[in-house]
Formats: sequence, C-alpha cells, structure tokens
Amino acid sequence: MSTIESVLNETRLFPPPATFAGSATISGMDAYRALCAEAERDYEGFWARQAREHIGWKKPFTRVLDESNAPFFKWFEDGTLNASWNCLDRHLGTQPDKTAIVFEADDGQVSHVSYRELHQRVCRFANALKSRGIARGDRVIVYMPMSVQAVVAMQACARIGATHSVVFGGFSAKSLHERILDAGAVAVITADGQMRGGREIPLKPTVDEAFALGGCDSVRNVVVYRRTGTPVAFDGTRDHWWHDVEQGQPDTCEPEWVDAEHPLFILYTSGSTGTPKGVQHATGGYLMHAALTMRWTFDHKPDDVFWCTADVGWVTGHTYVCYGPLAVGATQVIFEGVPTYPDAGRFWRMIQDHKVTIFYTAPTAIRSLIKAGGDLPTKYDLSSLRLLGTVGEPINPEAWIWYHRTVGQERCPIVDTWWQTETGGQMITPLPGVVSTKPGSCTLPLPGIMAAIVDETGHDVENGKGGILVIKRPWPSMIRTIWGNPERYRKAYYPDDFQGKYYLAGDGANRDLDGYFWIMGRIDDVLNVSGHRLGTMEIESALVANPLVAEAAVVGKPHEIKGEAVCAFVVLKGQRPEGAAIEELAKKLRDWVAHEIGPIAKPDEIRFGDNLPKTRSGKIMRRLLRSLAKNEEITQDISTLENPAILEQLKQAR
Repeated sequence: MSTIESVLNETRLFPPPATFAGSATISGMDAYRALCAEAERDYEGFWARQAREHIGWKKPFTRVLDESNAPFFKWFEDGTLNASWNCLDRHLGTQPDKTAIVFEADDGQVSHVSYRELHQRVCRFANALKSRGIARGDRVIVYMPMSVQAVVAMQACARIGATHSVVFGGFSAKSLHERILDAGAVAVITADGQMRGGREIPLKPTVDEAFALGGCDSVRNVVVYRRTGTPVAFDGTRDHWWHDVEQGQPDTCEPEWVDAEHPLFILYTSGSTGTPKGVQHATGGYLMHAALTMRWTFDHKPDDVFWCTADVGWVTGHTYVCYGPLAVGATQVIFEGVPTYPDAGRFWRMIQDHKVTIFYTAPTAIRSLIKAGGDLPTKYDLSSLRLLGTVGEPINPEAWIWYHRTVGQERCPIVDTWWQTETGGQMITPLPGVVSTKPGSCTLPLPGIMAAIVDETGHDVENGKGGILVIKRPWPSMIRTIWGNPERYRKAYYPDDFQGKYYLAGDGANRDLDGYFWIMGRIDDVLNVSGHRLGTMEIESALVANPLVAEAAVVGKPHEIKGEAVCAFVVLKGQRPEGAAIEELAKKLRDWVAHEIGPIAKPDEIRFGDNLPKTRSGKIMRRLLRSLAKNEEITQDISTLENPAILEQLKQAR
C-alpha cells in the first residue's frame, strides 16, 4: 500500500460562498482549527463538551472514555439516556406542530407527520411491542419498505430498550435468515410488500421463506404492516397485523432509560469472509455524533428541509434518516420510490415541490441521473437548495462538477463525506462554511477525528503518497464490537500489524500536498457497488452453491454508474459453454445470485474458464483477475502461475 500513488491531479478549488460561510455553524478556517486544537489539547474534555451540548441526558455522565479494555472502548458509560426521547419528546415543548417527516409514496401521494403525531405513533407501537413481550435487550429484525412506519419501528425499539437490526428490503430470504439467526432475534417487523418504480415487491413471503429454512425458533412474533393489500400467508400463532397489535394502545410510553453503552442497533455489513458482520453501535456516542454532524456537516438550521435519499436498510438511513434529523428537530423528506420513476425528473421535481434545502445522495444516483438526462435539473426550480452532499463512495470529479453546476447552480457547497457502517457517522468531510473543496476529495477530518495515512508498519506517510487509512484515537460513535464475535472485531479493525493501536478503515487513501484526503478504494476483498459494501467471498459462496459451478472468483471493475461492478470468473463442473449458451447460463447464474443474496449482488459480467489463474500452491491470483476484468494488459510477474495459458482463455472469454 505504501507504493500506491494517486493518478488523479485535480487542481480546481471551490471556496465556500461568502454568504454561506458568514452564517455557517462553523465559519472559517480559524474556527475549524480552534476546534481541532481543543481536541488535541484535551481529547476527553472536547468530546464531553460535545456530548453535553448535542444530546439530552437523564443522568449526566461522569466518565468520558474508558480505554482499559482496548480496543473495546466505552464512552460516557455511567450516563443514562434514551434515543427516542432525544429524537421526539425533547421537541414537544418547543415545536410539537412542526413537520417532522414529509413522506412521498412511490405513486406520488404526499403526507405530513408532525413531531407530536410521530411521538404518538412511536409510543403506540412501542406499547404494542411491549404487549407482545418484547423488552429491553431483545433483538428485533426490521425488514420494511422505505416508509414512516420503518422509522416508527426503529424508534419504538429504541424507546423500549430493544436492539433493532434493520435488513434492507432488497435482501433475499437466505440473507434475512442469516441475520435472524446471528442476532438471536425474538421478533420480525415487516410488511406485506413494498412499492418501487410502480412494481410491488413482496416482503412477507420472503420472511416466510426465511423461516422455512429452519432454526428461527427464537422469533415469537412477526408484526406485518399492510402496505400493498396483497393477500399473504399467516401463521396464527406467530403473525400479527400491525394495526391489530396497535389497536387500543395508549399514545404515551415512558422511555426505557439505558446507559450510554447500551446496544442501540446491530447492522450487518459485508466482510471479506463469507459471513456478514453484525456491527454493533452503542446509544450515547452514536446519537451524539449523528446530531453533531447534522449541525456541523449539513449546517442544519431550523427552517431547513433535509432530504437524505438513503434507505433505512443501510447505515446512512440510520444516521441521517432515523436518528440525526430527528435529534436536531429537522423537517425531512422520506421517499418510497426510485429516482427514475415515473421519469428521470423525479428527484428534481421532489426538490422543487417540497422546497428541499439540503440534499444528500450517492454518486451512483448522480451518475445514473446524468445518464438519464443531464439537463433535466434545469427544467425544475431548484432555487431552494443551499447545500449538497454525497455519500457511499468517492465521487468522480466530472460528476462532482455536474452536481455543482447543474444541480447546485454554482452556489451550493458540496460535502463529499467519507465514513462507514463501523464509524457510525461522517469522519472526513468538508465543513461547508470552512473548506475550499476539490472535486473528488473528501478533504479534511472533522475536529476530534484523528485520521492518518500510514504504511504497512503503521508509520505515517508523507503528503503526496498513498497508504492505508487509519484512525489513531477512538471516537464516540465507533463500532463497539461485532455481535457475538469480539475476536473477529479485534482482528478486523485493530490488527496486530499495527500493534492493535489504530482503527483500520480498510480503505487505501492518498493525502495531497494541501493535506486533503482522497479515498482510493478497498484494501480487502470487499466491493463497493452503488455505495453498498459486498463481500467477494459471499458472492463466490453463492455461485459455488449452484450445482453447475465447481469454482468461482469475484473481483470488482470500474463502472461509470455504480462505481464498482461485480465481475465473476466461473469454472463449471461440466463443459465450458459456447455460443448462445454462454449468455443463457450467465443469466441463470445472475438470477441465482440475486436469489441467494439479493439483486444488488448480481454479477455484471461472468466469464467462464476451464480453470482459474493459480499459483502452484493453489492460491488464486486475484490481482491478475482484476487486470483481466478491467481489460488491462497483464504486466505483472506470472512466473509463479501453475497454468499461465488460462489467462488468454479468460481474456478471450469476455
């Protein structure tokens, strides 16, 4: 990694507009440097101040950071609070009638939910969960459409001290089954189906399929929200309609006050081995960071209309849909559908109609919308916008420029945010009233985030050189452990290579001569497809599970829309297909992967070979496969290959 060089030489610089900087929460480089200096001087004192300023405590904490059992750090552990109280109750005395959520359904219907109404709905559903025997410390799977009800379910779990684990509604029965088992869930909250792009996608039948795989005996209740009205199978001993369990429940519910280290949620993310990792976050530090970054990164003001387009099935939807916006009392937009239905102007029409001021989306969506109609934003009134953001993967400079000019009309700062499921919230990002941005760079760490780039020995590399991105000090919103597997957590994030001192982000990065960070991609076998992390081992395992497949290797290749595409090299048990049979079999295997994992993991390209490039010891040489996937000439040393001729076969197989 220490030899990686950035080939991008981006010199364009975009200072914050003076009018924006003048009223920003953090205004000017001097203010940023002062916060950084405070954190350097008194790290614990700095974070204690943020925790007191940004969230409310039932019982104030007296201990800030416990490093005695590193890397299992604890923050504010003797303080007590409740995440739902912080998101809802604290606003009832000041703005009960303010709109909390503007919900737009797939078909365009719009509804508004005030803070008072959202509080009542969360309390009723929290009481419903309690009536079904769900209590503090229980794990609850949420497998829902993008909806107000999904937020209500998550907030209700937090209110009663249950730990939620949201599973993205596009994941398969097998993926859902794995997560139910690993979390030891006692309940599943789902819907009959969901609407996306004018199509109904079943959810309850997928839950039933997951149960049919066996082993889900810990689940005593399945609560089903009626979204589409399509009849679904019901198990009378286990399944309950949402409206039935909620009927007659009071619209007040005393929060369960938990300590700051209480597990708020588990969110499964892909790892470099076949099994997903249950990233576990604690309540206090996570919630503080969500609120802090709403004010710092998004410069949230009371009259803003905030829209993060992420699904709650991903961490972005946790932090910047369910928790962060509500913690600061924001009005936010939640959207059920897809950006290209009924046409590619959907996002721009929604910004116009709801007068969105802060818009946060993924580079994948931006690239898709450019392709669908690069001049479409000019046909809508986007004058309400004052800040733009990107999340999920690095944004290529030309897409950044289009976003800046065509959507932001050259007046909106862009916050290109780097963070992860494991970090809980944004870590490296331009503060919009402070930093002059460079297209494609996430720029500078937030105050208090000790980010660095090091070589394989853990030594800092000089600016202008590439290396391994690490965080040198623990921070409040960080992952606490991998659920049920603390040793995997330690090995994955605090490896012995660095004497267990630094958090290993898993990304390669470059820091330019101005000190700006540029993310250069993963250093492990995890792909970043449309902003979603997918483990290559998981996709390989799914392919090999097909009775026709003997062996498979998966790598990523650049994709103009998704950032990274899945390319699979497959060895069959029988003869290698020829002619029209190639595409027919490739489609069959793509559909197989979609069923095993979910449509997001479908390989864009499948190449069939008689073998894979292996060393004499049997190790697959993935670096050669990456070159083949990119259609690059093989210039690396292949002297250790057992079967060099296979390279030409796989090259011709495209």
